[in-house]
Amino acid sequence: MATVLPPPSKRQRTDAAERSRQQQDIEEIPSDAGSLRLQFFDETTGLPIGQGPVLVPVADATPKNLELLLNTLQGNDPSEYIPYRFTLPVPDKKSSEPTTTAFPTNIWKTLITPGLISTEEVQNISAAPQAVFRVQAVSRCASTIPGHGEAILATQFSPKSSSRMVSGSGDHTARIMDCDTGTAVHTLKGHTSWVLAVSWSPDDTRIATGSMDNTVRMWDPKTGKQLGNPMKGHTKWVTSLAWEPYHSQKPGEPRLASASKDATVRVWSTNQQTIELVLSGHKGSVSCVKWGGTGFIYTGSHDKTVKVWNSKDGTLAHTLNAHAHWVNHLALSTDFVNRTAFHDHTGKIPDSEEAKIAKAKERFLKAATIQGEVVERLVSASDDFTMYLWEPSKGTKPVARMLGHQKQVNHVTFSPDGLLIASSGFDNHTKIWNARDGKFINTLRGHVAPVYQCAFSPDSNLLVTGSKDTTLKVWDMRTHKLLTDLPGHKDEVYAVDWSPDGQKVCSGGKDKAIRIWRH
Repeated sequence: MATVLPPPSKRQRTDAAERSRQQQDIEEIPSDAGSLRLQFFDETTGLPIGQGPVLVPVADATPKNLELLLNTLQGNDPSEYIPYRFTLPVPDKKSSEPTTTAFPTNIWKTLITPGLISTEEVQNISAAPQAVFRVQAVSRCASTIPGHGEAILATQFSPKSSSRMVSGSGDHTARIMDCDTGTAVHTLKGHTSWVLAVSWSPDDTRIATGSMDNTVRMWDPKTGKQLGNPMKGHTKWVTSLAWEPYHSQKPGEPRLASASKDATVRVWSTNQQTIELVLSGHKGSVSCVKWGGTGFIYTGSHDKTVKVWNSKDGTLAHTLNAHAHWVNHLALSTDFVNRTAFHDHTGKIPDSEEAKIAKAKERFLKAATIQGEVVERLVSASDDFTMYLWEPSKGTKPVARMLGHQKQVNHVTFSPDGLLIASSGFDNHTKIWNARDGKFINTLRGHVAPVYQCAFSPDSNLLVTGSKDTTLKVWDMRTHKLLTDLPGHKDEVYAVDWSPDGQKVCSGGKDKAIRIWRH
């Protein structure tokens, strides 16, 4: 008797159905569908690209082909084609407001047949150049590093490479990990209470830790030794730390800002370890501090305000009042370049001090320049379920009020290219917003418990979120779909970070182990 083949498994059946459906789909566009008139706009400057609209047959209007077309329009060499992300305004069915949506692969089926757009009109398509280097989505846990005795409260990668990261924990220590071998290199002992904040200096030479014992300490990442004495001055615990951006600090004299529950922010000269400025004016605990590249320090507090301070003399520049509850977190559109200074994805480091500052400044200006002017955007997330987008250099009115979360918003972050904002909340969702006008783009649903933190990949194409439901999830920013689910932690994930060179993701939480994820 002949061997009977086993019946196809469920996966084989769904794959076969998917294949046959795709084959049908391709033939669906009729040959007489006509052509679209497309006018490309550069999303960063808002200026039109090319001499007037181009005609594209509907059958050929796919993002891939548009990318080729746009590169040809700009006369780029085939070896140096830049990947683009395309969006176009589509009128919403319920309200006639146009919403910006990503350019679909099958425009005939998704937009023309339902009558959302017409082939008669010129379609304005904004094109955003994507980072030339691509980050692979992390898909597996490369190492689990035990060693901490309590929950891990903060993690951060070195700006230089993905082989070093620092984690702060409730066991009163911080640890420097070697992420290539999955071992702890140094344990930074000295604090007498939980380490709530860790921050790596932009030039990779120091680590600052802030603790519940009201002190800030400096460490040398190479030796793991403490530099100088603990920096005392705060009367309550330290909640957040921010280094002065490399291009605006006095050479060899980096300063550090620390925010505390005692309602003050102190700016330290890290060499003398003395207090240079005390920024007092908040009436409640200061939950977050960010140091901008244009000479401002931004602080968000439980007194519902965001304050903008001049970093030169510590005077108050603006108070941004809009929130109805605590401000939990702030993010700057220039956070990524401020954090990495002169380190870029090529790994080349300039030789001289001047060249380092010049490169840091050049990278900052490239990230912050919109339509020829340097703009630093700020977004604040609050317990009143909303976020506000600000341009503090222009005035104290918010650019946009960002509504949509149904519970407290815990964490916000800008994508490194400054085009997207991601916000994570206690309503289990992460929302993606347009960073230019604060318009809502999409919701990433998938976590089944509050999302504590999110981090963009350095090329802005991926986002990783860490949640109370013990998983990390990686999302694709072009489709806004879940790419990979990363289970592995045994309890809530409090902190997550993506390395500036894109190689690895680190996460830490209640199960006391650091996990390193990679492609």
